Amino acid sequence: MDKNLKKRETMHRLCAKGLEIFHEKGYYNTNLDDILKDLSLSKGAFYHHFKSKEDYFITIVQNLIQQKVYALLVEPLNTQENPLPVILDSIEQALEPGKANEIAYGFMLNDFITEFSKRNKEIATYLRDILKVWEVNLVSILKRGKVDGHIARHVDCEGAASYIIASYLGMRTLLAESTNRQLKYNYVQQLKLYFNAIEERQVVA
Repeated sequence: MDKNLKKRETMHRLCAKGLEIFHEKGYYNTNLDDILKDLSLSKGAFYHHFKSKEDYFITIVQNLIQQKVYALLVEPLNTQENPLPVILDSIEQALEPGKANEIAYGFMLNDFITEFSKRNKEIATYLRDILKVWEVNLVSILKRGKVDGHIARHVDCEGAASYIIASYLGMRTLLAESTNRQLKYNYVQQLKLYFNAIEERQVVA
């Protein structure tokens, strides 16, 4: 039991530190020695857990990045309420910077998709599959919103989900290069206007 706990602890330390350094330097600019030195681990200890640097990164994607995305942008969608304020709040929270929430800030997904898109199809597919989970859940909650009378019947739910995701990723990129909070405020206000436009209007008798 103690061995299993120690193994899980080592795996967690490796994945957490790897995510931090890979995001800071980029996957292709990071040498495994950079990570192992920081953790005071040997290469033998590393290869006991992972077959390669690529296998290591895929494990990080599956166990950390995927969980972050789900917690920030998918889990909040499990609601029976009007989905539009819920979607807006989840995006606003996911864009919120802060030292205590650095990894959650933008969840790093867009940065890695950009890095791997033309260099490693296997890893790029893993990353895009995470976005697909978000997209499927967005489409589902938007369709339910139409049935429940919160969203106008003419709305293309697939198109709306694509727009929401694309706009979020674009804003994530802008915010990564800026500390101007006005950018986030302006984006959220425009998203509110879009949601107002697709919301079902209640007819007053």
